[in-house]
Amino acid sequence: MKTNHSISWLFIIICVVALFAGCSAKPETDLLECDAATMTQFPYNENGVIVVKHQKITPVAEHPGLSKIETYYVNEGKPITVRAYEMCRTEVEAADSVVWSLQPSSTNGRLDWVLPVTEGFKKENYLGMNNSDYGGGIPMVDLWQRDGGVAIGLIEPVLRMISMPVEWKRYENKVSMSLRYEFEWPVELNTGDTLHTFTAFRYEHKGDYFNALRTFSEVMQSEAGIELPASEPEAFEPVWCAWGYERTFTINEVIGTLDKVAELGFKWVDVDDGFQIAEGDWETNDRFPGGDRDMRRMTDEIHRRGMLAKLWWAPLAADPGTNLLKKHPEMMLLTDEWTPEYISWWDSYYLSPVNPHTTEHTNMLLDRFLNKWNFDGLKIDGQHLNCCEPDYNEHSCLEYAAQSVELLPSYFQNVFEKARAIHPHAVVQICPCGCAMNYYLLPYFNQAVASDPTSSKQVRMKRKAYAAMAPQMAYYGDHVELTDGGTDFASQIGTGAVIGSKFTYPKDNPNVKTSFLLTPEKEALIRHWMRIFKEKNLARGEYLNLYTWGFDYPEAHVIRQNDALYYAFYTDAEAFKGQIELRGLEKGKTYTATTYTAENPVSFQVDGNNPVIEADFVGNYLLEVKANN
Repeated sequence: MKTNHSISWLFIIICVVALFAGCSAKPETDLLECDAATMTQFPYNENGVIVVKHQKITPVAEHPGLSKIETYYVNEGKPITVRAYEMCRTEVEAADSVVWSLQPSSTNGRLDWVLPVTEGFKKENYLGMNNSDYGGGIPMVDLWQRDGGVAIGLIEPVLRMISMPVEWKRYENKVSMSLRYEFEWPVELNTGDTLHTFTAFRYEHKGDYFNALRTFSEVMQSEAGIELPASEPEAFEPVWCAWGYERTFTINEVIGTLDKVAELGFKWVDVDDGFQIAEGDWETNDRFPGGDRDMRRMTDEIHRRGMLAKLWWAPLAADPGTNLLKKHPEMMLLTDEWTPEYISWWDSYYLSPVNPHTTEHTNMLLDRFLNKWNFDGLKIDGQHLNCCEPDYNEHSCLEYAAQSVELLPSYFQNVFEKARAIHPHAVVQICPCGCAMNYYLLPYFNQAVASDPTSSKQVRMKRKAYAAMAPQMAYYGDHVELTDGGTDFASQIGTGAVIGSKFTYPKDNPNVKTSFLLTPEKEALIRHWMRIFKEKNLARGEYLNLYTWGFDYPEAHVIRQNDALYYAFYTDAEAFKGQIELRGLEKGKTYTATTYTAENPVSFQVDGNNPVIEADFVGNYLLEVKANN
C-alpha cells in the first residue's frame, strides 16, 4: 500500500527514543488549532506564540507494524487558546487502485461499516452523538488496497468524542484520514502550560479490516485493560423472536406458536417490544390481564418445551408522561440548557446512565425480569444506547458533563453482572439498531447481533468485524426476514452466524403481515437450514481471514470447524462462472469438497498443490472441504 511519508519510520523511531528530550517526532501531519494560528509545523514561533511539540512513537513488539503514539505540546510563549487538535493524518495514493475503508461510526443513515472511498467521498466519523439518537462506534479507521492497508485510532480506556474524518482529496488522487478532537470549551494555555493529546496508534498491515480490528482489539485488551467475555454455549443456539407479531402481540399468540417453534429446532424465544405500558413503565399492559402471573405463565410455557426465554428492553428510554418520570424526574439526562435529552426514534427522554437513581431503578427491574418473570436473558435494544450526550444533571454527581459518555459502559456492566448473578448462564445481547457497536460496551454482553441489517451484505461484514474483535463471542445474524429476499440463511450459516426467524403461526392469523406467515414453503426452508446449522455447528467454529474484502471476487468467508474448512462465496443476486482459489489448503494433500447446503450435495476432489476450482452459481456457493486420508 502506498502511503505518503515525509520521513522514514526508522528515522522517527531514532528521533523519539529519548522521550520528551526535545526531539519532536514527525510526520508533520499533526495540527494544533488555536485562536492565534493553525499550527502544522513545530516548533512554532510567530509573533510571540511559541509552541513545542514532543512526541514518542513506540513500536509494539507483539504486533509488528503497529506503533503507539504519545504527544504533548508545551506553550513556551504568550498565552493562547486551543480549540482543536488533529493527529495521525495519513494519505493513501489512489491513482491506480480502489481504496476500501472501515468507518465504524454511527449515524441515522445506518451505513455499511465497510465502504469504498471514491471521488467526492467525505465522512466525519464523529464518535459523539451525531443527532438525538445516534453516536458511538469503534475508535479506529482503516484504509486498504490489495497489497495491504493502514489503520489509525486511539488506545484509550474510555470512549473519547473524537472525529475520524475520511476524505477523497480532489485533484490529488489521494484518500486522507486523521484523528481530530474539538474541545467542548476552548482550552487556555498560559506560558509553561502543557497540553496532552489522547494516546493514538498507527498500524500498517496486510489484508483488510479484519486484521486491523483483530490487532486493535488485542492492543485494547493489553494496553487499555478491556476484558472481553466468552459466550455461554446457549448463546450459540438459534433464536425465534415474537417480533413477527410486532407491538400488538398477545400472550396467546406467543404461546400458540411455541409448539411449532420447538418442533423446528429453535432454542430461544425472544419476547419483543409490546409487553410494557410504555418505555420507562416496564410493567405489563392490558394485553396481560393477569399482570405478572401472565408473564410468568408465558416463560413457564417456554421452559416446559425445553426452550429459553429472552426479554426485549430499552432500559434508558422513558416516554413523556410516564409514571417513572412523574415520580423520578431526577433520573433524566439534562443538556447544557438543563432540558431533558430527547430520543427522536423512541419519542422518549434519555435516562442518565450514570445517575445513581437510574441504577437503583434498573436493579429493581432486573429482579422483576429475571426473578419474578423468570427470563433467562435480555435483548437490550436501541441505537441511543451506543452513546449519550454530556450530562449536566447535578443528581448524576459527575466531575464534568462529558464524563457521562466515558462512564456509559459502567451502566451496562452493572446490568451484565446483576443479570449473571441472578442467572449465572444468562445471555445478554445489546442491539444498537444498525449502528457500529460502541467498542467499550463489548465487555458487557455475550451475544453480538447483526442489529437490524439493511442487507445480507451487512450481516456478513458485521460478522467478520465481530469475529475479529471478539472471536469467542456468539454472533446472531438477526431475523432472516431482514436479509435480502427475507430468506437468506446462507449469509448466516456460511459466515458462522447464529440463525433466527420471526415467523408467525398458524398461517391464517389475520393480525400479522403476510410475509411473516409460516407457509409450507417457508417451513421447508427453515427445516433445511436448521438441519445444516445443527449438523455443522459453524457458529462455534473459528473464522479464518483468507480473503480480502473489496478485492477478492466473489466475496469469500472461511470457517474452520473440527476437521473441515467451510468456504462461503457470495455475489448477492449476481451470477458467477469462473475459477475460485480455495485458500488455506496444504500442498501435498488432496481434499474432498462437498456442496453441503445443496438439496442434492455434490462432491469433487481438490488438489492442495493447485486448489483452484470451477464454479457456476447465483447468489451463494457453500463448500465443506475435508482432507482425504
